Amino acid sequence: MFRRFLPICLLLALTPFGGAAQAASTVGMLVRVNQVGFTVAAPKRAVVMSRVAAGGMPWRVADIQGDTVLTGRLGTALPAWNANFPYEYDISLAGLTGTGTYRVLVGSSVYAASPLFRVATGHTLYAPLARNALRFYLAQRDGAGVDPSVLDRQPSHLTDASANAYLPPDYRFGRLQGGLKPVGGPPVDAEGGWFDAGDYLKFVETASYADAVLLMAARDNGVAEDESRYGTDWLQKMWDDQTRTLYYQVGIGNGGKGIVSDHDVWRLPQADDALDVSPGDPEYYLKYRPVFRAGPPGSPVSPNLAGRLAADFGLCYQVWHVSDPAYADRCLLAGEHVLALARTNPPVGQLLTASPHGYYPETEWRSDMELGAAELAKALELGDAPAGLPVSNPATYLHQAGHWAAKYLSSGLNGTDSLNLYDVSALGDFELAGAIAAAPHPVHLEITRGQLESGMAAQLAAGQSRADADPFRFGMGYGGGDSSPHALGYAVTASLYQQLTGSTAYADFGQQQLDWVLGDNAWGSSFIVGAGSTFPDCMQSQVANLSGSLDGKAPLMLGATVDGPEPKGDFSGLGIPAKALHCPDVPGNPFKPYDGHGDRYLDNVISWPSVEPTDDYTALGLLLFARMA
Repeated sequence: MFRRFLPICLLLALTPFGGAAQAASTVGMLVRVNQVGFTVAAPKRAVVMSRVAAGGMPWRVADIQGDTVLTGRLGTALPAWNANFPYEYDISLAGLTGTGTYRVLVGSSVYAASPLFRVATGHTLYAPLARNALRFYLAQRDGAGVDPSVLDRQPSHLTDASANAYLPPDYRFGRLQGGLKPVGGPPVDAEGGWFDAGDYLKFVETASYADAVLLMAARDNGVAEDESRYGTDWLQKMWDDQTRTLYYQVGIGNGGKGIVSDHDVWRLPQADDALDVSPGDPEYYLKYRPVFRAGPPGSPVSPNLAGRLAADFGLCYQVWHVSDPAYADRCLLAGEHVLALARTNPPVGQLLTASPHGYYPETEWRSDMELGAAELAKALELGDAPAGLPVSNPATYLHQAGHWAAKYLSSGLNGTDSLNLYDVSALGDFELAGAIAAAPHPVHLEITRGQLESGMAAQLAAGQSRADADPFRFGMGYGGGDSSPHALGYAVTASLYQQLTGSTAYADFGQQQLDWVLGDNAWGSSFIVGAGSTFPDCMQSQVANLSGSLDGKAPLMLGATVDGPEPKGDFSGLGIPAKALHCPDVPGNPFKPYDGHGDRYLDNVISWPSVEPTDDYTALGLLLFARMA
C-alpha cells in the first residue's frame, strides 16, 4: 500500500523542491488530478485538498525537467469535503496546451505536488487503456478458450459443456432453501463465457449488457471484435433458439445445507475441475455446476433479458453480416425470436436477473426493450437479411423501439440514473436516433429524434447539477453505490450526445467524470488497474489475488474496473476469505482520512464493496477509451 504515497515524497526529496516533504505533512495539503492525463484540446483541472485556508497561495505546473510552464494562485475555496480537509481549491489547467509530462506544485516552498500526468493525443493516452480493458476480459474467460499469457489462466469448468439444467432455486434471506430441482432433458452446453466478477459465476444478466457494449466498440471503433464474439458465442448457448429456451445462470453463489457454493471457497477456477466428487458431496456443484432455466421452452422471457439479448444478436448481425454471414444470420433470427417472447403484457413483476435476485436487483426494463428493437431495426436496414425471418421490415422494430422509448420517458425515470447495467436508455436513445436517420423513408413514431436527444440531455443535466455542488465534480452523488460505473456512464453518454447532436454542452462534464475515475477524486486513486500511478492493488478477485501481484507491479489484472468509494454501511462484517492471500501486508487503511459524504474507500482483499472488479464496470471504460483513442 505504501507504494501509493512514497513516490511524491521521494520525488520532492530528490528534486530542487527538496525540503518540502516535511512541510507538506505539516501544512496538510494534497493535489488530485487525472493521473493518466488530458488530450490537448480537453478541459483540464486539478483540485487541492487542504487542512488550512490557502486562498491566494501560488501554484505552478512544471514539466518533467522541472521547468515552469504555467502559474497561478488558488482562488476561493470550493464546498468543504470533510473535517480533515475542509478547504478545496480548483486549479484550471486550461493554459496547458503543449504535449508533455507535468506535475502541479502548490506553494512557494512546494507544500504539495500532484502525481505526474501527460498531455498527449487521445490515441497515446487511451488506446493502451482500451487494450488493457480487453485483457481484463481475457482474464475473465471461462472454458477451454482461455489465454495462458494472461495471469497464467488455465482451462476451467470444462464440465459446463454438458451441464444439467435446474429450476430457479428458492432463496430466502439469501440462503438456499432445500435442494436443487432438475428439469430433466438433454444436458446443456454452457461452456465458455466470462466470469461475472471476482467469483466464477456466469450470468446472462451482466454478460448480455457487457457484450452489447463490446459489440458497439467492435462495430464503431474496430476494437473488441474477438472478445465480443467470445461473449456472443456463450449467449447463443444460453438462449437455445431451437427450443426457445433461456438459461440465465451457471453456478450457484449462495449455498445451503449440505451444498458448498461458489462464494464459499477461494481458489483458482481450474481447481473445480480437479475435484473428485459424487452426487450428494458438499462440493459436487462446484465441479458439476447447475445451469438454471428461466422457464419451459417457448415461455415468456423477462423483458430486461429479452431486450438485451435481442440487442446483442442485432449487433452481432451488424458486426459480422459481411465477414461471417452464416453466423450473423443465426444471430439475427435468434434476436427476433427472443424479443417476440418478451413478457410485457401483462408486464413481469420482479425482473429475472440472478439467483438470488439480490445480486442484481434490476427494476427498469423499457430501455432494454428500446435497445433491442433499435438494434434489430439497424440490422435489417443493412439489407441482405436471411429469408424466413418473422420480421423483415425494419420499420416494425423502429415502431417498437419508439414505443418503449416513449414509455421510458413517461415513466419518470429519465434523469434519475446514468448509463449503467440497470438503465441503458442512453444507448437505446442513441441507437434509435441512428436507426431513424438510416431509415429509407420517413417513419412516424411515438417519439421524435428531438425527444431522444432531450432524454439524453436530461440525464446529463441532472448529473451536471450534482457535479456543480461537489469539489471533485462527481455527477452521481455519494452514498448511492456503483460509483465508477455511474461516472463512466455519464462520460460515455456525453460522448454519444456530442456525436448525435454536434453540441459540446456536456463535454466538460463528461471529462470531469473521466477525471474522477482516473484519480481526480478525494481518495487520489484511479479505480482502473494499470491506469495512473495509484490504482487498486488488493482486489477481491480470486484470479488476481492468487495469480497476480499484490504490490502494483506485473503481473496485474490490467484494465479491471472496480466500484471505488461506496456507502460506509456496505463495509460491515467484512472478513478475509479463507485461503486468500492477505493484501495489503500492512494494517490500517491509508485512504481513511479522505472518506467523506457518507462514502468510504478501502483497497483490501476483504473489500468487495470497493475493489471487486466486474464485467459491466469494465465494459463502459472500454467503449469510452475506444472512442477517445
